[in-house]
Amino acid sequence: MHQADIHQTLEQYFGFSAFRAGQAQTIEHLIGGQSSLAIFPTGSGKSLCYQLTALHLPNLTLVVSPLLALMQDQIEFLNKKGIPAASLDSTQTYEQSQSVMQGVRDGHIKILMVSVERFKNERFRGFIKQVPISMLVVDEAHCISEWGHNFRPDYLKLPQIRNELNIPLVLLLTATATKKVKRDMAHRFAIDEQHIVQTGFYRANLDLSIQACTESEKLPTILSFLSQTQDSGIIYVTLQQTAEEVAKQLQAAGQDAVAYHAGLKDDVRQQIQQQFMRNEKRIIVATIAFGMGIDKSDIRFVIHYDLPKSIENYSQEIGRAGRDGQPSTCITLANLDGVSTLENFVYADTPELGNIESLLDEIRTSMSQGLWEMQELSVSKATNIRLLALKTALVQLELFGVLEAKYAFYADFRFKWLHTENKVLNSFDANRQAFIQQIVSNTDFKKVWGTVDMAALVNQGLERGRVVAALDYLHEQGMILLESKRMMQVYQVDETALNAPELANQLSDYFSDKELGEVKRIAAMLRFFELQNCLSNNLARYFDDQQVPQSCGHCSVCRGSSAQLQFSREPLFPSDQQLRDDINGLKNYLNQAGIEATAPVMVRFLTGMTTPMSTANKFRQRSGFGSCSALRYKQVESKLSQLGLV
Repeated sequence: MHQADIHQTLEQYFGFSAFRAGQAQTIEHLIGGQSSLAIFPTGSGKSLCYQLTALHLPNLTLVVSPLLALMQDQIEFLNKKGIPAASLDSTQTYEQSQSVMQGVRDGHIKILMVSVERFKNERFRGFIKQVPISMLVVDEAHCISEWGHNFRPDYLKLPQIRNELNIPLVLLLTATATKKVKRDMAHRFAIDEQHIVQTGFYRANLDLSIQACTESEKLPTILSFLSQTQDSGIIYVTLQQTAEEVAKQLQAAGQDAVAYHAGLKDDVRQQIQQQFMRNEKRIIVATIAFGMGIDKSDIRFVIHYDLPKSIENYSQEIGRAGRDGQPSTCITLANLDGVSTLENFVYADTPELGNIESLLDEIRTSMSQGLWEMQELSVSKATNIRLLALKTALVQLELFGVLEAKYAFYADFRFKWLHTENKVLNSFDANRQAFIQQIVSNTDFKKVWGTVDMAALVNQGLERGRVVAALDYLHEQGMILLESKRMMQVYQVDETALNAPELANQLSDYFSDKELGEVKRIAAMLRFFELQNCLSNNLARYFDDQQVPQSCGHCSVCRGSSAQLQFSREPLFPSDQQLRDDINGLKNYLNQAGIEATAPVMVRFLTGMTTPMSTANKFRQRSGFGSCSALRYKQVESKLSQLGLV
């Protein structure tokens, strides 16, 4: 294919006369049949790489994206450009998803967007296996790397899914990847170094400034800044409650501000986003739920009211400012108050060795004929492993060769007739009638809805997959309304690997390494905010961009102001006696319940971090829960040790 063809598509569909840096190179790799990894800064047109390529490929382009809002924005954009694109997601009605699937089957839809979780759905997997796919696109691809931020265990399965679906071409897209993460991503999809396209990270139009300030100084600092500008911008906070409070305080001071967070209804969030895009709202006070896929090029400032979670998060969030290349301001109001919370969440996610052993025992006792059927929430409660950590553990057990994910299924199917039973049966030949009649005979009807007894049907020699396919078909033809719920996952278990003597320790070591990595990431961010030399230079080099000036001249350090972060108020422990009373009370309570009071259980209790066991046992209602939440996990651990309580 000639470059001229690609340029013609660019003009005809997208209305651009030239490519941005890195785009043409990535598209040429893909059209030439080579998988590629594209690392471009936020807002520099990563999506165009697959959108344009898809038009030159014979079959479907399947895009995996972590965010629903992101998918919807992109689909709207593509449909406006006359490119048939759609998504399959949980918000759709039955009719909508059927119409999308039909459009994909008959080749009308060129681009289909899904979340990675969609692959756990047996009905989706049955559908997508029948569709020829030209390219798999992984958006926010750093989610696949255990060394990246926002790691999502399910992403680790994508290389395997690619092989199962026989997809020849892969495009990985991200804005934030350190050298280690970049290598990890490329390795997992066997992408050659020469097919990694990385454009410069440094942005000369962003003015970066770190200001050390206490909590009470934050609002006056923001108001002072806002009094000098009429431009629009985003103020990032960590908690939904803070978003509401700060927005109210700004409104009270006469500023046109509105809160945005995941706790708001979808239509409200949609409306706020639209108002911001049309300049009807000037300031958005948002949790990090806001900004992904926001294609507003004239955001003039980004203020971090709270510390971001990592350098990667920081760079993504400031990357939303000044995409039009005009000067824009990025201010971080920094203190040490929130650091303990960031760190404590990391420790709270790490399962104890005993919890890991419980998980392995759970597999041993629940499996039957080499298969283990499980439901995540039940296993999380039974083993006291938080949900995200459990997903990570299961993926690791797959990578260790202990488990192999076979399929997921809904444990419960129920349906109601949309026509009379006789009318439905009479529309089939005798063989099919008998098959459907067998399903109906094993369905327990309560008034209108009937629950299918799948176990009884399997015992009678019917294949589960055939029963599900028949129910799906009746549903598709509008003869019944089908509902499925309670997702069960089925794993093949290698018993030899499961009983390897070191397995629990291996898994525990993996979590300890991950914990250490996350804590180091927080420490690296604090060091970055207290740097004595150019912030822009350090930020670019963190992301492996060496083409950056030694001193940018547009950051607070280059202006001679280096930040020293302090606590607004030095956090203090409760009295030793209070700690003794609270911990002894907890120990007695756990003792009566037959639960071991380990050191992590006690430290999490005091720092206010929950686990399935602490939720089930109503820890929040006990004296002392969260009394040390402003202190760091390791400080609390050593205090308990010093008092002889662990």
